[in-house]
Amino acid sequence: MTALLERPPETSQARQAATVALTALAPAAWGTTYAVTTELLPPGHPLFSGLMRALPAGLVGLALTRVLPRGAWWWKAAVLGVLNIGALYPLLFVAAERLPGGVAATLGATQPLLVAGLAAAVLHDRPTLWRWGWGVAGVVGVGLVVLGPGARLDAVGVVAGLAGTASMAAGVVLLKRWGRPAGVGPLALASWQLTVGGLVLVPLVLLGEGVPERIDSGAAAGYLWLGSMGGLIAHMLWSRGIGRLPVGASAPLVLLSPLVAAVVGVALGESLNLPQTLGFVLALAAMLAAQLDAPGWGKWIGRGLR
Repeated sequence: MTALLERPPETSQARQAATVALTALAPAAWGTTYAVTTELLPPGHPLFSGLMRALPAGLVGLALTRVLPRGAWWWKAAVLGVLNIGALYPLLFVAAERLPGGVAATLGATQPLLVAGLAAAVLHDRPTLWRWGWGVAGVVGVGLVVLGPGARLDAVGVVAGLAGTASMAAGVVLLKRWGRPAGVGPLALASWQLTVGGLVLVPLVLLGEGVPERIDSGAAAGYLWLGSMGGLIAHMLWSRGIGRLPVGASAPLVLLSPLVAAVVGVALGESLNLPQTLGFVLALAAMLAAQLDAPGWGKWIGRGLR
């Protein structure tokens, strides 16, 4: 009997760790997007890539689940689809066009801080000083990894980058607030968002950049990867994780995206200098520390500042 009573906490911790690991696969997959885009996809068509990543995956998910929104979830799914995909991709496209990749990635690393602020306002979940501090450390770490000496700032690009980051941060907080409707799994919820986001992108692609003239086998493989692991599977795991993890623990996992992008770059022949290596370690430490509760002194200081 004693052994049975002692097992639940261990099981709970193991489940929490498993949930974190599965959820982390989503931003890790998103971190491969840059390499897949530059190495396999036709240049000059980022919105088309976003469309191929979203709409086919969403339709496949709908075919597999055969579940449509009901009642208020029609507009909720539309809002989440716009925030997490339909608005996010064009804003990131503008940021990528007007800013060096390192600056854009550093702006994206501010998402945990934006999520913390929105969670305090919407969820009344006041973040601790521990998580604020590690959120700032994560931004600094990513900046050390990806910012080069020639990094330049463009006002429109910075606004677009922050707006895209804020869009996804709002999607994270609203998804946490709304949860999932009864009887609906994370696959169906991800499918709704991908379909809505893809439909938003259709007119932008047709009226803007158009369709690539040629799609070879390498590009087809790239689109398949972006739509499957980087699309349907990643968003399913992300939706599942946000529903099960505290918002302060799930948001910092997005730091994996620029870190995985850096690792893929090294695998493709790039190298990291000492400051970049230190930044990598700092960002990784920030992501891991955010999964832990503040130590006793951290909680005491946090209460004193409120």
